Amino acid sequence: MPKISYTELDVFPLVLGGNVFGWTANEEQSFAVLDAYADAGGNFIDTADMYSCWAPGNSGGESETIIGNWLKSRKNRDQMVIATKVGKLPELSGLSAKTIQTGAENSLRRLQTDRIDLYYAHEDDPKTPLGETLHAFDALVRSGKVRYIAASNYEAPRLREAIHLSKSAGLARYVALQQHYNMMERDKYEGDLADTAAREGLSSFPYFSLASGFLTGKYREGSKVDSQRAGGAAAYLTDKGRRVLAALDEIAGDRKEAVATVALTWLAAQPTVLAPIASARVPEQLPPLLRATQVQLTKEELAKLSEASL
Repeated sequence: MPKISYTELDVFPLVLGGNVFGWTANEEQSFAVLDAYADAGGNFIDTADMYSCWAPGNSGGESETIIGNWLKSRKNRDQMVIATKVGKLPELSGLSAKTIQTGAENSLRRLQTDRIDLYYAHEDDPKTPLGETLHAFDALVRSGKVRYIAASNYEAPRLREAIHLSKSAGLARYVALQQHYNMMERDKYEGDLADTAAREGLSSFPYFSLASGFLTGKYREGSKVDSQRAGGAAAYLTDKGRRVLAALDEIAGDRKEAVATVALTWLAAQPTVLAPIASARVPEQLPPLLRATQVQLTKEELAKLSEASL
């Protein structure tokens, strides 16, 4: 298994996203997905305190609660790497010291654990001094409640500033970056942000790896998919989207692999990417995602997909 930079965490090369737990997947379905992922050798679960506050009747913390119940029932906490986030829960937003401390305690309680392996700043908070944020994270690391910290949805200049401050002040530093990145969304990451991640040796974990399901190949002209994400996925059905699907179809057909497998394999092969994040509502959706950890594309295939997705 690859190791997250600057850490002792060995992780499976596909991160299981927990955003659907408590939203489109109830606890029973979530347990089935978690079991299937763990049975396949997976050990890296990503969630956040805000998942899934957007769903009717939810207030946030549903995903962490389900994962905590699963960890307790399966008695496998020591075999799992758990990542969660703070800063975007509407009732507990931002990255002030008080918010970070409260968020961590709440997440630890819901996850039924004594430590968070990787704790993300869910998004930058320009209203709070970076020093306050980093000192709060450092205190959690020193207390043993958090093992390592990471950044999500940061712009390159602020990410560099945060890392420089951590180094100069002797504080815990960001070891990883989580960002929106896939074949349909390349501009936000490739360039300054990816260069910063590479220069600082950060491990990159892209979210929305399959472009809200568009890169599974299910969303095409005339298709109707019963999914909460159908609207977002359908928005990618542009000239570029058609080019990308055509390239994916060709390579997937030649290799007799699923379109989703090829799309994830392309993403995993990009510089700085240690493991893509992907979610599954039911266990039947997992095999093509897991298969991406075993497939290697040729340079020619990678180049064809990169050109189609420009």
